[in-house]
Amino acid sequence: MNDLVEVRPGVYRDSVTLMRVSRALTERPGVAVAVVAMATELNLGLARDLGFAVPPATPGDLLVAVRAGSPAQMEDAAAELERQLAARAQASGTRGEAPPRTTRAAARAFDASLALVSVPGEHAFAEALDAVEAGLSVMIFSDNVPVEQEILLKDLARARGVLVMGPDCGTAVVGGAGLGFANVLRPGPVGVVAASGTGAQQVTSLLDLAGVGVSHVLGVGGRDLSAAVGGRSAVQALRALDDDPATELIVLVSKPPAPEVARAVRDLDLATPVVAALLGPGQDDLTTAAEKVLRALGRDVPEWPSWPAPARDGAAEPGGALRGLYAGGTLCAEAALVAGAGGFTDFGDDSYTRGRAHPMIDPALRLEALRGVACGVVLMDVVLGHGADPDPSSSLAPAIRDAVARGVDVVVAVVGTDGDPQGLRAQAARLNDAGAAVFTSNAAAARHARHLAGG
Repeated sequence: MNDLVEVRPGVYRDSVTLMRVSRALTERPGVAVAVVAMATELNLGLARDLGFAVPPATPGDLLVAVRAGSPAQMEDAAAELERQLAARAQASGTRGEAPPRTTRAAARAFDASLALVSVPGEHAFAEALDAVEAGLSVMIFSDNVPVEQEILLKDLARARGVLVMGPDCGTAVVGGAGLGFANVLRPGPVGVVAASGTGAQQVTSLLDLAGVGVSHVLGVGGRDLSAAVGGRSAVQALRALDDDPATELIVLVSKPPAPEVARAVRDLDLATPVVAALLGPGQDDLTTAAEKVLRALGRDVPEWPSWPAPARDGAAEPGGALRGLYAGGTLCAEAALVAGAGGFTDFGDDSYTRGRAHPMIDPALRLEALRGVACGVVLMDVVLGHGADPDPSSSLAPAIRDAVARGVDVVVAVVGTDGDPQGLRAQAARLNDAGAAVFTSNAAAARHARHLAGG
């Protein structure tokens, strides 16, 4: 094997960009592994664990570590690396420009009102603090941020009259601009406050399929409605949407919240009606919440698109173990609540994403898990939109076809809209052709999987 290890001082790219560059390299012929990341201690340790001889570096440096089978394959990978970095730099407008060195300087240069922080979790607090002190609202895409730092940031933001979205805020739409993992949504009267990225994506995608758009989607981070954080950003976001003349109805979405925090947030005195989609035992699922929104707006509830699994020879009677292999944490929690049994894994959890791309970008861990299932039922989600895998069916469909050939029943919930770059119906058709039953409602997918498992 041939190794290429470089440290490029002072070269910065955001973590999502570098995840995609790493993935593009690993897909080149003969490339066994590729790590292209900022040289944090975590990423340096990951490269060393993979057997690379890593020279000294600082977190402000770019680390490149590639292993290929032959010199020709390494040359091809190196050329692809330069092409990818140049293309990403040109797309972000950084080529030939001296980028600002601090968040505060960037805010001055661009007359900004909101900053998006996407750096390793151990460095996110400093950048978010710089943004808040500069008078910016901030979306913290980064995960693995200590809860004590989250509370401090949100208290300071409230005092400064700005909003902290996150940490671990994967989705937002502000003034029609999608941030993080964001679906293409039509404009409309519904505002969303979400302590859940994929939960917000499910609700808004269903509304879009029904012809209803959104004003804003304000993510607040998955811990915001926990007992520790106490709904600090949710309260601010609800009041902001209540003051927004374009918002006629608000949806509050969360994975299972702390009961006392949920009560306090629900008891806020707001002029705008609120539909709650707070997952938990005995509570509405996300599809039911979306249907309540439609009825409150006087709209018809459509039949949510779905594609039954193709008939196959020798299909077994319903029965067998149910496994959930999920990329979205809230979708995973909802499916477990609806199915009522089975083993569910959230591959987007912090424990799986330290030093790795999120599974909505890199399916490797889920594909490995799917290959290990010999029988029974597998339930999965596929989340579309900007920021996500540009063609998830290209890697999932072959693995699904192999699983179905082994006798596994595969059920997929596809969360997205007709406007998403991947194409909702095209993705659904390819997954269905591979043998999966496909649903646009995650709750409906979970019920179907429960039935197939004999529930």
